Amino acid sequence: MHIEIQAGVRLFVDIEGLGLGLVPDGRSLREKPTLVLIHGGPGFDHTGFRPFFSRFADLCQIVYFDQRGHGRSSPRPLGEMRLDMFADDVVRLCDALGIVKPIVLGQSFGGFVAQRYLARHPAHPAKVVLSSTSHHFGLARKIERFGRLGGPAAAQATRDFWQQPGPATWAAYETHCRDLYNTRPRNPDAGGWMIFRPEILFEHTRGELPGMDLRPGLANVQCPVLVMAGEEDPVTPPEDAEEIVAALPPQWRAGLECFAGVGHGAWRDDPAAAERVLRRFLGG
Repeated sequence: MHIEIQAGVRLFVDIEGLGLGLVPDGRSLREKPTLVLIHGGPGFDHTGFRPFFSRFADLCQIVYFDQRGHGRSSPRPLGEMRLDMFADDVVRLCDALGIVKPIVLGQSFGGFVAQRYLARHPAHPAKVVLSSTSHHFGLARKIERFGRLGGPAAAQATRDFWQQPGPATWAAYETHCRDLYNTRPRNPDAGGWMIFRPEILFEHTRGELPGMDLRPGLANVQCPVLVMAGEEDPVTPPEDAEEIVAALPPQWRAGLECFAGVGHGAWRDDPAAAERVLRRFLGG
């Protein structure tokens, strides 16, 4: 379905879970928490969360959505593709759906959005998960990691794309680097699910990303934050996760979970371990 969150701005939304989030509990109904999933990219869509997150429908009502201008949501001008806009859209979406105190999970670029959401709306969420994400550009780490995994061609493709984003450098990056994101092969069917908008990726990489530093805003956090990282992740290395945790107020650090043998998005390479960690946090 499509939800209008602002005049002319319609987001594609899918909701998984019983009714309005009410489940039988003895002789009464208990309200489930709502898990709002912010996808990666930019330029990708919510389908990267499928089908893994369906397993949490017993704990939470799950809200999948395509961010402004992405995927199946209504097209929007590139000038709107800004972290502050995306962060505020999380609140707009929750208001439109009547969601109070959501649990918010941001994956990769979605983690950038979640960090800005925490900075701008610190009292809004009940809990937040920052998964396979970063607080800064971190180009030197990316180049070193991709070079270690894929050799000089991967290191060069990383340098070229992130410094000069465009169709040609993206094609080389796809060839030399995309299969290095994870330690398990990509699901060959998943590419058919996704609607990719490369112009949004290029816009963000040319614009906000090079000067980005999300750590100062994390001082405002007012809820538990869990940070997840893969030890083999070349694009958002675990050192970035460690620095995010260090920037959080100590009383709200729900932990840093680093997964051995895992790349970008823990559930893609070790779904059992990712489920254990998430189930404990979501239900705790």
